[in-house]
Amino acid sequence: MATKRDYYEVLEVTKTSTGEEIKKSYRKLAVKYHPDKNPGDHTAEEKFKELGEAYDILSDEQKRAAYDRYGHGAFAQGGAGARGGGGGFHDPFDIFREVFGASGGAGAGGIFEQFFGGAAAGGQKPDREGKQRGSDLRYDMQIRLEEAAFGCDKEIEVAKLESCDVCNGSGAETGSRGVSCRDCGGRGQVISSRGFFQVSQTCPRCRGTGQVIEKPCRKCAGEGRVETPSRIKLKIPAGIEDGSRLRSMRNGEAGLRGGAPGDLYVVIHIKEHEVFEREENHLFCDVPISFVTAALGGEITVPTLEGQASLKIPTGTQGDTAFKLRGKGMPSINSTARGDLVVRVAVEVPTKLNGEQRKKLEEFAALMGEENTPLHKGFFDKAKEFFR
Repeated sequence: MATKRDYYEVLEVTKTSTGEEIKKSYRKLAVKYHPDKNPGDHTAEEKFKELGEAYDILSDEQKRAAYDRYGHGAFAQGGAGARGGGGGFHDPFDIFREVFGASGGAGAGGIFEQFFGGAAAGGQKPDREGKQRGSDLRYDMQIRLEEAAFGCDKEIEVAKLESCDVCNGSGAETGSRGVSCRDCGGRGQVISSRGFFQVSQTCPRCRGTGQVIEKPCRKCAGEGRVETPSRIKLKIPAGIEDGSRLRSMRNGEAGLRGGAPGDLYVVIHIKEHEVFEREENHLFCDVPISFVTAALGGEITVPTLEGQASLKIPTGTQGDTAFKLRGKGMPSINSTARGDLVVRVAVEVPTKLNGEQRKKLEEFAALMGEENTPLHKGFFDKAKEFFR
């Protein structure tokens, strides 16, 4: 088995880096190794997944503290694998909850949470009735920039464990009952000796319920759940950022013995746009203009998310000059505020000239004086000593 790399090394940060520095580095690297920018590159895909795993831990204060103290060993016990588009999404701190008896479960709140910002529930211990909460699932979804800007409705299909319709999730045939587990004596825990220590862990036979089914259901083999494709509708909020996640409550896997279902976490990935680049709520785009427009000024048409807009170019505009169109960027989550669109102009120089065009440009050059080329004059004034 390959050794996991240090999470700080993966994100190219240090142990003293702030949460904001970690977030900034993650975003930069995620863009670099995003599958959209590296189609068919298996190495880039693995690095992208590795980045997500590292950010999952280091972006959460509790998880980061545990990692700093115990390393990868703090998260050695994972939850069940997810179905329908991604790996399992579980809370690594379930191992500590088992030891100290704390309760698991996802916190309450809105459907929208920052990417891996909170603890996802899953893998709880069964209660006295043998009920156990179902595992949380993760689904990775790609959307277009326009969909992120204005919001949209999506429908996804996820294959997950649903309650068996024959035994209604009990796992038992009609008339059958549960009997005390002989391996753990009904306690749900077994004790094993390791040198001088005794370790208590969940009984593998009854899965911590303390009971086993006398006659298991023929359809689900006593599991109480069967894998079923499910279609789930989601509302993508306007202004959502790349790497954010949506929480769809109770759409994870069904619980055991009638336990509550887990949640589904949908991680959003925004496709790279052909025209616009996004930085937080601001958009950037490069627009070419002719040499004549740059020199004489004029009005040009530029793209926006809503369509076309007019932009006035002043006389004597230089290349790489940036113009700001206020309120034409991305909206903010749960706010009416919007970012800006920054248009950077690139002065386009003709690559092919006929005889008459060349002659006219030579005449123009002869008429030019130093007062009309301030950048040229300023540069050579500063660099005089290099031309002696």
